[in-house]
Amino acid sequence: MSMLKGANLPVQAQAVRVELGWRSGPGVPDVDASALLLVSGKVRSDADFVFYNQPAHTSGAVRHEGKKTGPDGVTDTLAVDLARVEPAVERIVVAASADGGSFGRVPGLRVRVLDAASGTEIARYESQDATVETAFLLGELYRRQGSWKFRAVGQGYGSGLAGLATDFGISVDDPAPRTAPAAPAPVRPAPVRSEPVRPEPVRTTRPAAPAPPPPPAAPAPAPAPVRLSKVTLTKDAPSVSLAKQGGTSGAMRVNLNWQMRKQFRGWGAKLGRAVANHSDLDLDLCALYELTDGRKGVVQALGNAFGALNQPPYIHLDGDDRTGAVSSGENLTINLDHKDRLRRIVIFVTIYEGARSFADLDATVTLQPQHGAPIDFALGECTVPSTVCSLALITNTGSDLVVQREARFLVPERGVSPQRTIDYAYGWGMNWTPGRK
Repeated sequence: MSMLKGANLPVQAQAVRVELGWRSGPGVPDVDASALLLVSGKVRSDADFVFYNQPAHTSGAVRHEGKKTGPDGVTDTLAVDLARVEPAVERIVVAASADGGSFGRVPGLRVRVLDAASGTEIARYESQDATVETAFLLGELYRRQGSWKFRAVGQGYGSGLAGLATDFGISVDDPAPRTAPAAPAPVRPAPVRSEPVRPEPVRTTRPAAPAPPPPPAAPAPAPAPVRLSKVTLTKDAPSVSLAKQGGTSGAMRVNLNWQMRKQFRGWGAKLGRAVANHSDLDLDLCALYELTDGRKGVVQALGNAFGALNQPPYIHLDGDDRTGAVSSGENLTINLDHKDRLRRIVIFVTIYEGARSFADLDATVTLQPQHGAPIDFALGECTVPSTVCSLALITNTGSDLVVQREARFLVPERGVSPQRTIDYAYGWGMNWTPGRK
């Protein structure tokens, strides 16, 4: 049963998952979950704001785990380890922001608190009165006499995530262009006078004056304000410059998150429900790479070719999610500190076992630079018997890395592997041999 606005419930679990949920559809804005850790009603610093651009609190108590699509709609999840919340933190505010519209156009907006260990629902609040709001404070976890409780809040903001964050003490980067500071006036040299050289007068030597005290140390530079910007690639706007998004150094994580649909249509309906409803379905995130010195190769779980981050190819495969149930999905990491050594990368996904096509799978790709805005896109629906899909092409233009949304479902010819199919499509020209996990 949904809680009434203002109601509260005890939270007995040591760790919880807070799920923000809604139903997607044409014209429905994208929605993002965030959390603010408060002391006396304010954050202590911008580090107490956890959201898509800052996905983990320094204490490890709160993490933004990202989105998944399921039969009941889309969820964006926050993981909260209540046992690790610092004693000074009194409240953890759970907020939502709408990207591309107001919450009046978001059906089924709700927040659920689940026991992280058992999955049992502890609390649920469903928003019923949203109209023009672009940000919502849905609920809060708070301490009361040594125990935790959850309160349904339901307070809307017309000023978006930036306005909500600013109200709690977050310094937000202003996306508007700023006027460049005026150039300092040029220093003109003193005029040279043509005068005869005269002998220096004799001066009486006096004790040197004591040295002036050293100037005070310059104050530490203020921390950079929080950046709220993010990029969603579409068919109409399929590419983006990493440099323009601030992603020029550090590690960039490439995440594939996927889940089954229960509604079967298109190719999946023709092949039957068994095609894409296997519990043993295994998708593999992979990358073809070409370095500037001409070397080429592949990073993939097949053949244990996991790559390396601090030596060629500067790409590392982090994990192998065999079910889609791992909240973080599958991840590749690219070391942008060595971007000048990378000529091009094709990120792709293959079906290793468990199905004959990508039909009726929902998948989202997110590229998260360490120092830039996240880039995400959905793959869309597969309407062909495809077992390999190219996700993104990353190209070195000489001065920048450009990310191109591909989302190409490819159909291998009879007897041709998915890897070789990607090779043919992008002209890599490698020799392939069978491999095993």
